Amino acid sequence: MIEYKLIEKAKECFTMAIELYNKPTIKYRVEGFSLFICNAWELMLKAYLIKREGMDSIYFKDNPDRTISLEGCLRKVFTNEKTPLRRNLEKIIELRNTSTHFITEEYEMVYIPLFQACVLNFVEKMNEFHQVDMTEVIPQNFLTLVVSMKALDEEAIKAKYPEEIARKIIDSNNKLQPMIDENNQGFAIKIEHYHYLTKKKEEATSFVKLDNKSDVPVKIIKQIQDVNDTHKYNMKNACKEINNRLIKSELAPIANQYVFNLFNKVYGIKENPKYCYVHKQFSQPQYTYSIHAIELITEEIKKDPENIVANLKKSIKKD
Repeated sequence: MIEYKLIEKAKECFTMAIELYNKPTIKYRVEGFSLFICNAWELMLKAYLIKREGMDSIYFKDNPDRTISLEGCLRKVFTNEKTPLRRNLEKIIELRNTSTHFITEEYEMVYIPLFQACVLNFVEKMNEFHQVDMTEVIPQNFLTLVVSMKALDEEAIKAKYPEEIARKIIDSNNKLQPMIDENNQGFAIKIEHYHYLTKKKEEATSFVKLDNKSDVPVKIIKQIQDVNDTHKYNMKNACKEINNRLIKSELAPIANQYVFNLFNKVYGIKENPKYCYVHKQFSQPQYTYSIHAIELITEEIKKDPENIVANLKKSIKKD
């Protein structure tokens, strides 16, 4: 069946895109990722069009021997040209089409927010259109792309490359940044690095030394995160997100206020700033939760969905 073959090829292209991008020995992985992720989308969308409209839908009417492009598939499936998902893919298609001449490793710093969103969009639509769970093909934790720790340095780029190439890199970054700010996570996943000082050496991932004689000034910032971004879920929305994830894993939705409070008590979620932020400006403290809390609860439920509530109750009684 042609639909099945297209879906299998789409899964393989998607896997190749992820594996190529996350392979540390490949320097110029932007070209490969953009090529394979576009192929994956084209194959998946063509399979969807065939299922929805028949075989003729993927061919040009005036040329029945030629199939439509990925751009044509996008216009048919995502008819609203302002949809963040469509805009995301259109930008990656532009990158793919110019990669032969102008792509350098610095483009990774510009496009990684779009690449990560594109990966998550594909996983979502593969499930919606074809009931295929890509986390059974690639484990969930491997769907996160490796991020460069470098920042885009315009002066270094100008010194490193000819004017035409340097201008294209800088212009691409300047055009994309406002679009990233204007759109939601369907267009781009912002990549941000946070650094915290701690005296607990076992919790550190890197080490620094304070030197009063240093010529380089450093300012310590106590608080740099926006909790509206990092801890944006109230309990009701957190339960809804957990249940959506359980449904996608073909499990019964069981998250509610009672279950959530059980997890709060057993795992100390309210006491852990990674999971919970306490808003103390109100007469009664209010709590909002991070995506990490949602992931923790979802994964624990998936381990033993039938007995998780009973096990949580037993843990509380032991304490």
